[in-house]
Amino acid sequence: MKKEVLALAVGIGLLPPIWAVLSGYAGITCGAVALICAGIYVANGNKVEDGPKISIGFLMAILWAVIALWSMENLPFSADINTFATLAVMGFAAVLIANAFEKWIYLPAVLCGWAIGLTIMGPLGTAGMGTLPIQIGVAMLVGVWYVGWGVDAFCKLLLKGRE
Repeated sequence: MKKEVLALAVGIGLLPPIWAVLSGYAGITCGAVALICAGIYVANGNKVEDGPKISIGFLMAILWAVIALWSMENLPFSADINTFATLAVMGFAAVLIANAFEKWIYLPAVLCGWAIGLTIMGPLGTAGMGTLPIQIGVAMLVGVWYVGWGVDAFCKLLLKGRE
C-alpha cells in the first residue's frame, strides 16, 4: 500500500470523527455537512489559496437557501410555480454573481452549499429553521478548514516524518 494512501486513511479516520463528536457538544446538529464541504475543497485540488473563496461561496449559499425558502413560501402562486420561479431566478443569478466575482466566490461551493441548505432547512420552512443557517455555515467552514485543509496538512506532516 502506498504511504500516501495510508496517511490519508489515518487522517480521514482520525480528524473527521473528532469533529463528529465535538459538533454535537457545540450544538451543531448537522456536523456531517463538514464532510460534504471538505469534498468540494479536495475536488478543487486541496488549494489552500482557494479556501477563502470556497468559504465565501458556502456562506453565500446559506444566504441563498434562506432567501429561496422565504421566496418559495411567500410568492403568490402555486407551490410548484413558486419553487420553479425561485430556483430558476436564483440559480441564474448565482452563476452570474459567482462569475462576476470569481476571484472571491467559488461557484461549485455556492451550488453545492445551496443544495445542502435547501435539503436541511426546506422541510422546516423559514419559521422552523431557527439557528440552522448558522449551524450549517459553521459546519461548512469546518469542512473547508479543519477537514479539508486540516487532513491535507496532517497527511503532509505524517509523510514528512517518513521521508
